[in-house]
Amino acid sequence: MTQILSKLVTFEEFIEWLPNDGKRYELHKRVIVEMPPPTGKHENVTGFLTVQIGFQLLQMGLPYRIPKTAFVKTGDSTYSPDVLLVNHHNLANEPLWEKQSTVIQPESVPLVIEVVSTNWRDDYHDKFGDYEEMGILEYWIVDYAALGGKKFIGNPKQPTIFVCQLIDGEYQMNPFTGNSPIVSPTFPQLNLTAKQIFDSAL
Repeated sequence: MTQILSKLVTFEEFIEWLPNDGKRYELHKRVIVEMPPPTGKHENVTGFLTVQIGFQLLQMGLPYRIPKTAFVKTGDSTYSPDVLLVNHHNLANEPLWEKQSTVIQPESVPLVIEVVSTNWRDDYHDKFGDYEEMGILEYWIVDYAALGGKKFIGNPKQPTIFVCQLIDGEYQMNPFTGNSPIVSPTFPQLNLTAKQIFDSAL
């Protein structure tokens, strides 16, 4: 991550500043940061998960969409998740959606997925806390390259997927490794193992 401006900015200033230069930017506690460009493996995992989730949407007939580029505004931060599931039926209630493609209500976000890269602390700490506080019901941390801290993924580290489910206002982190089938509250019929997701990076 690279901090872009030396001053703190509001969401409105961030959106007005946002250049169309092909790079990804987020607002972290009112600080504009440039996100590192994703690696090919990162993109492979993101693409695989998008297809798998999209298939579930078709199978279950859910009114959800997966926008290519959209923001989730959580207090003083604004994130662009790797995979964002939005409830199309609630977008009419989102005041920032039409012009800024930004959601601010948990009812609009059934599921958000972050594929971990070198800035792993964002996913395990900042985004974890912000998504939890916002009230997003399900948050996946996909650590296919075992980059996270040892207190999360063990010592020695191993690739791990955490499905974080909001229960009584707090995330319960459920880890999945190897051939463990992923258990998703949003998609109970999901037939997918952690290993299949990790293998998609290759």
